[in-house]
Amino acid sequence: MTRGYVAVVGPSDATDREVDLAERLAAALAEAGATIVTGGRGGVMAAAARGARSVGGTSVGLLPGMDRSQGDPAHTLLLPTGIGELRCGLVVRAADVVVAVGGSWGTASEVAIASRAGTPVYLLEAWPVHGEGPTTVDSVEEAARLALAHLPG
Repeated sequence: MTRGYVAVVGPSDATDREVDLAERLAAALAEAGATIVTGGRGGVMAAAARGARSVGGTSVGLLPGMDRSQGDPAHTLLLPTGIGELRCGLVVRAADVVVAVGGSWGTASEVAIASRAGTPVYLLEAWPVHGEGPTTVDSVEEAARLALAHLPG
């Protein structure tokens, strides 16, 4: 049984550094019993799925279209939504905590939706957000520690 759900969000055209951070973060979270939720595609999403898989964890990818073959195969489960970019809302609403790695317009929308819903949001080398809501973190370890603190057990 899962300890809880953490959305790891970030750009599909991620930098090598963002990919590395997402993979290490998801591995740490999954090793602690969290299920990883992503948008199901490449970049940060694929890296998070690989990280979870590397420690025997579970990752769920919510795809924008209806074709599972469009998702990254590192995910444990790929769920087609058929709702395009609107699936960003599903990704973050399915999670107990959101960690954004890097920045893109889709990531910004996920951060905004989660923040408005009162879901804890942590920013790891993500676009800065001003005002109440997200907390900027400086390392994978800090992001994992803070995210896990919101999960039961």
